[in-house]
Amino acid sequence: MKIGIIGAGNIGGNLTRRLTALGHEVSVANSRGPETLTDLAKETGATPVTVTEAARGAEVVVVTIPLKNVANLPAGLFDAAAKDFVLIETGNYYPKQRDGRIAEIEDEGLTESRWSERRLGHPVVKAFNGTYAQDILDRHRPAGAPDRMALPIAGDDEAAKRTVRALVDELGFDTVDAGGLDDSWRQQPGTPVYGLRAGTDAVVKALADASPVRQEEFRA
Repeated sequence: MKIGIIGAGNIGGNLTRRLTALGHEVSVANSRGPETLTDLAKETGATPVTVTEAARGAEVVVVTIPLKNVANLPAGLFDAAAKDFVLIETGNYYPKQRDGRIAEIEDEGLTESRWSERRLGHPVVKAFNGTYAQDILDRHRPAGAPDRMALPIAGDDEAAKRTVRALVDELGFDTVDAGGLDDSWRQQPGTPVYGLRAGTDAVVKALADASPVRQEEFRA
């Protein structure tokens, strides 16, 4: 599969490592330019590109950048992506720590991924937002393993979610469908499932136990 990754931080870098190891054709971009990705490219065989080139021909695109930077991505970013491509968004809103105040999230109650979706202009599937980056490398397990972790995903497009669930399974993790994007508050920072290292049953319970009230730590 041809996959474009926008963002080469902890999550983006480790997804690049695992997805190339699994045989996918990965293009990776960051805000500083492809010349800064030489080491990652040599390590993985991924192709370093500019942000505007990352989605070209991609069947799956992963946007894994600070939430505040989503609005600064260039227009027409996905124009050259494959037909019916799937867009994965991994972002979290950290108003005090990084992102500043975003009124639509704070005042209108938009989920973080719905806010991102509106700016990206394409349906998104929320995944990997509460996953420790190192776990992508270290904690993958074969299907059926008793210690296999499960990751929540959310999105409105059922076909897109099936694609993401298959990809996550290939990466070595089970998935739990957390509902549509308007339900994705259940996996935002401060919820029981955020950062949870557990199997399917525990993830299902954590999603059910979530409160829609945003914790003070994650409010501006």
